[in-house]
Amino acid sequence: MKRVMLKLSGEALGKDGWLFDFEKINTVADVLCRVNKEGFELATVIGGGNIWRGRKGGAVGMDAVIADNMGMLSTVLNALCLKDAIERAGGKAEVFSAIDMPGVCDTFRKDKAVKALKDGNITIFAGGLGRPFFTTDTAVVLRCLEIEADLLLLAKNIDGVYTADPDKDPSATLIRDISYEEAIDRKLKVMDMSAFQMLSDRAFPMVRIFGLDNPNNILKVLKGDMMGTVLSPRK
Repeated sequence: MKRVMLKLSGEALGKDGWLFDFEKINTVADVLCRVNKEGFELATVIGGGNIWRGRKGGAVGMDAVIADNMGMLSTVLNALCLKDAIERAGGKAEVFSAIDMPGVCDTFRKDKAVKALKDGNITIFAGGLGRPFFTTDTAVVLRCLEIEADLLLLAKNIDGVYTADPDKDPSATLIRDISYEEAIDRKLKVMDMSAFQMLSDRAFPMVRIFGLDNPNNILKVLKGDMMGTVLSPRK
């Protein structure tokens, strides 16, 4: 295993879930640099929930396309913030956006992204898929498949896949190991169904879901810690 795709929750990088917790962002950047130094080619996608959470609250009546465009732009802000933190920590980073943003970052193209990875850059994919109605779950799985990653890590503000929403159901229990197909059948909400379906269709070898409460969890998982939940094709 050498090439790793990491999904970071936007909310997990915010202060109480919102905007920027720079202390935590700097800690995450330091951990990503350590992962890179361990010899892993590391790509990442960051959500935008610390800045924009879609048509909720006062934004409930917004046009869906406009709301989704705002969500995609929020991921670009997070990507630039993380790139800066990585470079200040002594690492190298490149941002590739699905939305053309000359002067801000490069536009995603597989060959350029793979070259950046091989050159030792922590490669950050922003802008979702550049189209409304697709979430960053779908984006991270598609980018993962495009760059032919060996493992997908989902570092979230929850420590794994549960039988129900643990914030709403106190009896919810952590699921340690589950197939993509069973997750689809049980309609578990940890990822979009379209993302689960792509993983299932491609028989992607493994996804690990764990909490980002401690950023060092990223390195622990790569070194074999079995925290969180393992998702894999049905055996």
